[in-house]
Amino acid sequence: MRTWSEILAAVTGRRAMALREVSWWLAPELSSVRDARRLTRRQLAAWGLDDQVEVAELLVSEVVGNALGHGSGQVRLGLAVEDGLLRCEVEDENPELPRLRSAEVDDESGRGLFLVDTLSCCWGGERTARGKAVWFELPAPTDDGTAGAPAPVAGLIPAFS
Repeated sequence: MRTWSEILAAVTGRRAMALREVSWWLAPELSSVRDARRLTRRQLAAWGLDDQVEVAELLVSEVVGNALGHGSGQVRLGLAVEDGLLRCEVEDENPELPRLRSAEVDDESGRGLFLVDTLSCCWGGERTARGKAVWFELPAPTDDGTAGAPAPVAGLIPAFS
């Protein structure tokens, strides 16, 4: 699988600016959702992206939870910042790509990707050599204080507090 930096260079002919990238392997157990939130919170704080911690934690929980509930094997959580965007990616060993669906009022599940779709700039999934990777992006301020995309949900965040 090509990295975002390689894709950006191929499409635009330039390298990403200020690339920051980390990833971790998570155990295939439910406690890994808590671990993923903790890792995300700590890393975003280290990168100075405190304004994105709450939304990123929520969406990472959903995507890691989906990987553990519907995938198989180890799960890899990756975070990267480049060109004003925070990209969160979760890879598992199940090649079936997720799809957005409508949950009925009484359904106990089925709303996770709706949250990802609503709160992120964009999201998607792609098959990998191991299975699949599901990702989403959030705006992240650059060194000059600008972000790569407008925050689509600024008024919604307090509702989740």
